[in-house]
Order: sequence, then C-alpha cells, then structure tokens
Amino acid sequence: MHQKFLEAGADIISTNTFNSNAPSQSDYGTESLVAELNLTAANLARQVADEYSKAIGSPRFVAGILGPTNRTCSISPDINSPSTRNTSFDNLAETYSEAAQALITGGVDLLLVETIFDTLNAKAALYAIGPLAKAAGVPLMISGTITDASGRTLSGQTLEAFYNSIRHVEPLTVGLNCALGASELRPYVEELARLSETYTSVHPNAGLPNELGEYDDTPENMAKIIGDFTKEGWVNLVGGCCGTTPEHIQSIVKTVSQFQPRTLSKNKKFCRLSGLEVLNISPDSLFVNVGERTNVTGSAKFRKLIEGDDYEAAINIALDQVNNGAQIIDINMDEGMLDSEAAMDKFLKLVASEPDIARVPIMIDSSRWSVIEAGLKCVQGKGIVNSISLKEGEEIFLQQANEIRRHGAAVVVMAFDEEGQADTVERKAAICARCYELLVQKVQFPPEDIIFDPNIFAVATGIAEHDDYGVAFIEAIRQIKDTLPHVKISGGVSNISFSFRGNNPIREAMHSVFLYHAVTAGMDLGIVNAGQLAVYEEIPKILRNAAEDVILNRTSDATEKLVVLADEFRDDKPKNNPKKNEKWRSWPVKKRLEHALVHGNDSYIVEDTEEARCKTDRPLSVIEGPLMDGMNVVGDLFGSGKMFLPQVVKSARVMKKAVAHLMPFIEQNENGVSAKAKIVIATVKGDVHDIGKSIVAIVLQCNNFEVTDLGVMVPSEKILATANEINADLVGLSGLITPSLDEMTHVAGEMERKGFSIPLLIGGATTSPAHTSVKIDPAYSGPVVYVKDASRSVGVVQSLVGSGQKAFIEQTKKEHVTRRRRHEDKRSRKTNLALTQARKNKLTLDWEEYIPPKPKSIDIQTFSDYSLQELSAFIDWMPFFNAWEFRGRFPQILDDPQAGEAARNLYDDATQLLEKVIVEKWLSASGVLGFFPATSIGDDIEVYSDETQSNTLAKLHHLRQQKSKRAGLNNDCLSDLIAPQNINLPDYIGGFAVTAGLGLEKHVARLESQQDDYNAIILKALADRLAEAFAERLHQRVRTEFWGYSPDEDLKNKDLIEESYRGIRPAPGYPACPDHTEKETLWKLLKVEQTTGIRITDAYAMLPMASVSGWYFSHPKSRYFSVGKIDRDQAEDYATRKGWTAKQTERWLSANLNYRTTST
Repeated sequence: MHQKFLEAGADIISTNTFNSNAPSQSDYGTESLVAELNLTAANLARQVADEYSKAIGSPRFVAGILGPTNRTCSISPDINSPSTRNTSFDNLAETYSEAAQALITGGVDLLLVETIFDTLNAKAALYAIGPLAKAAGVPLMISGTITDASGRTLSGQTLEAFYNSIRHVEPLTVGLNCALGASELRPYVEELARLSETYTSVHPNAGLPNELGEYDDTPENMAKIIGDFTKEGWVNLVGGCCGTTPEHIQSIVKTVSQFQPRTLSKNKKFCRLSGLEVLNISPDSLFVNVGERTNVTGSAKFRKLIEGDDYEAAINIALDQVNNGAQIIDINMDEGMLDSEAAMDKFLKLVASEPDIARVPIMIDSSRWSVIEAGLKCVQGKGIVNSISLKEGEEIFLQQANEIRRHGAAVVVMAFDEEGQADTVERKAAICARCYELLVQKVQFPPEDIIFDPNIFAVATGIAEHDDYGVAFIEAIRQIKDTLPHVKISGGVSNISFSFRGNNPIREAMHSVFLYHAVTAGMDLGIVNAGQLAVYEEIPKILRNAAEDVILNRTSDATEKLVVLADEFRDDKPKNNPKKNEKWRSWPVKKRLEHALVHGNDSYIVEDTEEARCKTDRPLSVIEGPLMDGMNVVGDLFGSGKMFLPQVVKSARVMKKAVAHLMPFIEQNENGVSAKAKIVIATVKGDVHDIGKSIVAIVLQCNNFEVTDLGVMVPSEKILATANEINADLVGLSGLITPSLDEMTHVAGEMERKGFSIPLLIGGATTSPAHTSVKIDPAYSGPVVYVKDASRSVGVVQSLVGSGQKAFIEQTKKEHVTRRRRHEDKRSRKTNLALTQARKNKLTLDWEEYIPPKPKSIDIQTFSDYSLQELSAFIDWMPFFNAWEFRGRFPQILDDPQAGEAARNLYDDATQLLEKVIVEKWLSASGVLGFFPATSIGDDIEVYSDETQSNTLAKLHHLRQQKSKRAGLNNDCLSDLIAPQNINLPDYIGGFAVTAGLGLEKHVARLESQQDDYNAIILKALADRLAEAFAERLHQRVRTEFWGYSPDEDLKNKDLIEESYRGIRPAPGYPACPDHTEKETLWKLLKVEQTTGIRITDAYAMLPMASVSGWYFSHPKSRYFSVGKIDRDQAEDYATRKGWTAKQTERWLSANLNYRTTST
C-alpha cells in the first residue's frame, strides 16, 4: 500500500499506527505491544520510502502517526457523572511518549498528531512528544478534526480556539483532516489559512460515509475541490484521509501541481487565549474582567460549597460570573482543610461539561505548584497560570516557567522576589524587568503571554505608608508597559478596598475609580466580581470624588471623608402603570382581534386569542380564521397606501404574540399553517446593520411567508446550510457597508458552486440595481433580484413564487444584461485623467496667508456615559423616518395629507420610547476624540505625537478624484486640506469615534422575546440617531471648544443638519475616503476599543452598530466630496503606499474601480 501511494505521487507516506496506543489496544489486551507496533510500522514505511527515493532519485518522507485514542480527557463517558473520565492526561502522555519514541527509532521524518477531536488529548500528546521530537530534530505536524457543520471539534472548541490551544509548540504544519469531506471543510480551511503563522495542511475524507460506511467521492471531484483550496492560496500540504485511494492521490497531485503553495503570514503579537471560544487580548482591547468568586480564599460562599461537596451549586457560581460579564474565570482551591489538587481536578472537569462556562478561558490560581499542575492537566483551551514569582529564587522560577510553556498557558508573574513583595514603583518595575529578561531570554516565553501583577494593596487602612499604594500600582503600569514590549498587566482589584470590607457600595465605588485610572494607564485585565462593578460615571459625584481622593492619595484626610460617606447611599424601586380600558372591548372576539391587528394594540391579545381558541375545536383555526383575516386587512391597507410601515410592524407584533400563545396547543393537536414560501434572510458576514432587514422580514411574515432571520454577521456557509436544512424557496442578503458587496458576491458564488437554483434577493443601503447586475448576477446562474426596500419585497417575492415566476425571472435577467451593457459602455467612454494629471489639478491653497488653528490640547479626550438628554436635542429625525420608508422632510412629514397621521403616531411612539430610554438609562453613550500634529505628503497625511514632528504615529492614506472636470474645478483629495510637509507650517488633524449603542442588544433581545418587534426596531433606529447626534454635538464642541476655530458659532439644529459650518468630519468607508481599512489606523491612534467599547469586525463594520467615526478637518475650504471611480494607475499607486497586493487593493476598493479585475 505504501508503494502504491508513492507511485501515485505522494511525497509523504504515513505509518499504519493510528490506533497503536495503550487505550486503543486495551480493547484487545495488547497494550504491551504499543512500542513494537509503532517501531515495526515505522521500519516498514521507512524501507519502502528509501527504496522508492533511491529508484527515482528524489526523497520521499515518512510521517509517524499518533492518533487520538478511543478515550477523551474532556468528556465524561457517564452522563450521570460529568466529572468522570475514562483516561487521564498522565496516562495519555505516557502512551504517546512510548509510541513517539518507537516511531523516531524506526526512522520517521515527521511526527503527526492527527484527527484531534479533543484538544486536551492532543495537548497531552504534544506535552509528551515535544522534548523527544526536539532532541531528535523531528518536526511536529498537527491536524484537528471539525466534526460537523457547527465548525467545532467534538469537545466543543471553535477552530480558532483550537489553534490558540496548540500553537505554542510551533509546529511545522497545522491542518484539518477526517470527519468531513473536502467540500464540507472548505470554510474551515479558509479560516485556518487566515489564522495560521505556519504551513497549513488538509487531508479530508473521500466524501461523507454512506449507509454502508463506504466513501463515494470520486478522485476527480475530490481533486477539484482540493485544487480550489490551492488555487485560493489556502494550503501548503494536501492529501486524503478515510476512503482515499492511490487514484485519489494521483488526481490530487495532477490538479494541485499547477498552483503555488500558500504564502506564510505573520500574525501580530498579542495574547491569544481560549476556552471553547477565543479571547484575544490586543492593544486595542477593552479591559478584560476575570471573575473572582470561584475562589475558596476570597468567597466564603464558594468555600462552604466546595467543603460541603456541593459542586453543582459551586458550578452555578462560575456560571453567574460568566453571565455577568467575566471573560475569564479565576479558580482557586487553596484551603488548608481541602485536598486542593483533587478539588481543582474535579471542579475543572465539571466546568468542562458546562459549555456556557467552558467557553471562556480558565485562570488556574494557586500558591502551590502541585495544584497548578493538576489544573493544567484538565484544561483543553489556552488558559492562564496565576501565578509564579522569584520568591524562591531563579531556579524554581525558571523550572515552573518552562513547565507552563510546555503546557501552552499564559502566566501571571507577581512583583515578588527573594526580598518580598514590591510596594514602590521602583521595586515593582525592577522585579518585572528582571522576570521579563529571564522568561524571554532563558525560557523563550512569548512576551505577549506574560502578564505582570505589580501587587494591588489595600489603601485607606489608617497607616500613612499605605496611602500611596494605589498611585504606585498605577504609575508602575506605565513604566512596565513603556519598557517591556507586548506584556499585559493584571491584578486582584478587590484588594484595593479591603479596609472597607462589609460595605459593598463603598467597595464598588473604589473598584470602579481604581479601574478607571488603572485601565487608562494600561491595565489589561483584573480579577473582579463581574456582577458587582459600579459604572464610573454613574457613581454619585460626591462619592466618586471621595474615592478618587483615596485611590490617588490627593488629600491627607481622604480616608476620613470616605468613612463619613459610608452610610449615605440606597437603591430606588421601580413603578408600574395600570391597564387602560377601551370601548372596542365590547365587540365580538373576531372583530376585536381584527381591530387589535389593524391598530397594533397588544394590550388584550392573549386573552382575546384564548377566548377565540375556546370557541373552536382546532387551535389552528384561530390563525387560519380571524388572525389571518385581520392580517389580510393589514396587507390590503398597506398595499393601497392606507397603512404605513411602522403600523404594519406594530400589527406583526400583535400577530406574533397571538401565535406564541397558540403554539403549545397547536403542537399538541396538529401541524402548523402552510406558508406561501420559505425564505432565509441574513445580514452578511462582517456587517452588523439590520434595521432594514428586520423590517423586510416582518413585512414578509405579515404576508404569510415563513422567514428564518439569521441575524447579523452571518457567514455564507451558515446561510446556505440553513437554506438546505429548511428547504428554503429563496435566500435574502442584506448589508450596509461597502465590503458587504463583495461578501454578497461571495455568497452568490458559493450558491453556484453548491448547485443552488433558488432565487437570491439583494438589499441594503449600499446595494444598487447596477452592482447587483454587474457583480452579483454573473456569479450565480439562478435568479438574482435587487429589492429596493420593504414595500417592494412582498411584490418581488410573490412574483418569484407565483404563477408568473418564469416571465418575471426572464424579465429580470434581461434587465441585468441591459445594465451590464450600459456599465460597459460607460467604462469604455473613459473620462478619467491619469493620476499624474489629476494630482496636477489638485486643490491649491494659499498656505502663506493662512495659519492653521491649534487645538486647545492634543491629549486624547474620552467621554463616558455622555448625556442622552443633551444629545436628543441634536437628533436629525428624517433618516429615522426614512428607515420606515417615509419620504419628505421633517417636520413637514408630520402634516403630510396622506402619511401625516402614521408619521405622527410613529413620532409619538418614538419620542415616548426615547424618554424611557433616557430616564431609565437603557443606553449608554461613549466617545473619544484626539488631535494630532499633521503634514501632507502627496496624497497621504502623516500624523505625529507632538509639534516637533519627530515621532511619526501613523500615515493616513487617501484617494484622489480622477474624473475629468471642467475648468475651474479640482480633482480633490483629503490630503489637500493639510499643510504640505515641505513648507514647515504646523497643522493638525482630528479623529473621533462615538457610540450610543452600549446596552442596546439586551433591550432589543428583551423586546423581541416579548414579540415586540415594533419597539425593538424603533429602539435600534433611535440608537442610530443618537449616535449621529453624538457625532454632530461633538463636532460642534470641537469647532467651538476643543479645537476652537469657530468660538462664536451659534447654529440651530436645522443649520447643523444642513452643515452650515466650517470644517468636515469624513468617515473611513464613505465617499471622501472610501477605504474602510483606514478605520484600523483611527482605532490605534485613539485606542477606540479600549476607551469606548466600540470594536471593528473583520469587514470593518463597527460594533455596536449605533456608532460613528471619522476624521476632523478644519480648513475653511474643506468640503465633502466623493472620490468616485479610480483607474488602475491609482489603484497600483495606492497598493504601493499601503503595502498591499493588487488583490487586496481590488477587494477593499472594488466599489471605486473603473477597470475590470480578474474577478469581474
């Protein structure tokens, strides 16, 4: 068999040792033969490979296979005893060591740990064989197994979590094999290519097994799919697993030989942790909460549960920590009366059986090394050891660090040496520097996995020497971060308030104040009670000031003042309103239901629906009868323009609540209502905007279409898998940001590749009939239809599933052809200037007569919990009405003869909800801005740390208009608005990011769970308007206060909406600067995620979606413009400036390209 695979073209053959380990052989009583089996198999493969190599004059290689065994370290074999395991880390390490040594002795060239379904098993293997492989000079290869369409291993890890867990061994290759066929592995191979810093491999099964356990994928088809992987540049090593024959290998070799292997990429250095899911802590990350309540030394409740052997209740404490926001859980079992090793082992095994807890990384916390070792052998993800120190000298410190490195964990290092704990800034910094040198130089410990704890000590103890402990910690953070690259800072936050134990309000205030200043200084994570942390801005000012006096040691009587305040703070209680009675309540139930649906009144819908149910033999007849009759009235009124979109959404809310009440009765008695058609709808991967999509879904549901709404940021594989699963009749895609256009094209291509033929609907603010025809329709042979808005969605879908389907599709295809021809005609009539000519026609400003204004400060300024009441006065209401498909101007729309009543009702509902949002603080607004000295260099802008311009912070890349213009008009670029570098004139640029969406998701989820889609959509739209209002208000303050170039500006909101002011705030991804990736530079300059909580997706959408960001330009001649279409010469120039490939440039600027790419 080895010979046949070599003759087929294999470069590497694998030993027949998949089950040559003690657990697998124990089924046959042959555990004693493990070494012999591996040695014999290696000798055999080695002999064949050497003979074949000699015959052809070219080397062939042998991979020694280490299979997963038939036992698992992470999953219990007994459903009634979740902490039970049928193997252990040590047993697995022992058998893997024995097998690996025999394989190496037998002459293998490589060791391959493959078919990994439990990462803890693999970590035991890697722990054991790593030193053997290193000593023998044999590279390691790792291959995991995705078990189903969930994209997870059998033990529950996502692919990235798996990768984070094993990357510490720095394997030669990391890949995927088995379980799925090549086709099903496609999205995961693509993801792995993005994640991996090393070579990637894939050796899938020859399809999925049939009912006889055989594999049916043909050599030609398998080779074609794997060929696609190589064509995309995703893999370096390919092959086959179950069902693969020499004929499969021969076909694969022939297909892939025409493509280049994947080029290695280098990931940025930051701490990459994992549980079942990933937690990557980058420089832009927000503060990471480490839950502290699963600690027997810090929580009396937890200790009593563990001592009483009530592990079930103890596990609930861990779950509460995660549910309350802990991103890591700290587990400590250091109690004198406990068998701490056994307690740690049992508790971690129970945690592993609870996915809602196990999804976050584990911090193994102990002062006893044996307990830490016990914990490391139970954690399949990449966790953190807390902690080691120089307390016992360098030798033990290095031994422990080496062991942690072998297990692949990050480590907390205490500022503690042979002389004791550091309590001054100087000692803290010096000990950390010494530890860093030892770890990085002698252990080769990744610096990004080093987490220093410079010791948080209690303040306000009454001892004067303790008063400076808070300041010392905060200042030490700055020094450590400035001198030790890539490290993280942590600490036990509750220590700071220990002198006030028993007084939770005071302690929470102290924790919040301390964290505010420590995080600003650079603290990355901390052990806190995630459920008891006050919001800094919400702490009463008198208490906040007193806590800051203590933490920052600002006054000599700070402790006394805080003690005086200790009893002054209490909680308020909520109020309720009674239900109101109406005249229509006396009508027959059928008319009451119709009235409730038409008027969107859900006050009595449950009791009326129950009354109707009791009057019929079949619960389903209530839906088929009065409820559908009422919805038909709604549909007729909407179709005739007598009802408007917000009213329809209100009707849908009522219908949902009625159906929700009937469903349990229907499920007991009969099947559901037959829908007209099934539709899967989603906002595509990378995009978070869903207001329009949600409205479309509701309108379609109101018209008896069955809609499966997958939400936002949905990858293509999930969309198409769901469409297959429910046998969908249509798929609908939505998106707002320009990168979503490419993702829609990708989904269309995947539908074509997978053989779909159902209609594909395209919608969203950035989509258009032209883009749909030119880019998306050619990628898919099935019907592709652009849907402008919700009001048109019903007609389009009815046309696609009704009797006139064929004619509608034919007409749509003709329109696509016409638009493509029109697009080509425009492209052929080239009206663009060459880039050199466009630059000659730039905006020329008189820099000799102009002095750029200087900002009041160039420090970054943050705004936490900004007043929503203040922002509400700056709302531009018309886009709110546009979202509901009203057209016109505000406030005139409220008096429109046709739409005025509906608009007024919507406005009343929105303003009432807005008042509730403000009063009850449903949402929180956060923002950041900063100004930077800047100069222009061609079409780029360089920004600096200070006015000396000696330290360049970043380069902002911009595009120039290339369209040929009549005399007197310029080809604009944003860099024209900043003073050129060569004239030595100080100039500045600003940046900002704001959100009003903090807290939005939980309230939307609550409303949707109550079937209240109407208010859920209003709330999302209000958050969006408040974010825009925040951007407008902040820009006003920039002009009048922070930059101050228009101090006397006195404009009304109407003037602000009409932009009747000096200066602009263009946003990356929009017409004047269409490259969304420039947000990454803005995020780094302002530390946006850390300061505001706004993060960016892979496609550079902002989360929360109610967020706005951009640049500030102050020049009097600045104005908004659109770059428009650019030619290849500018695309190539931009690629050079950005350090991009042509493919990257064409991806991110696709909407602006005036030439045909290889993909179009």
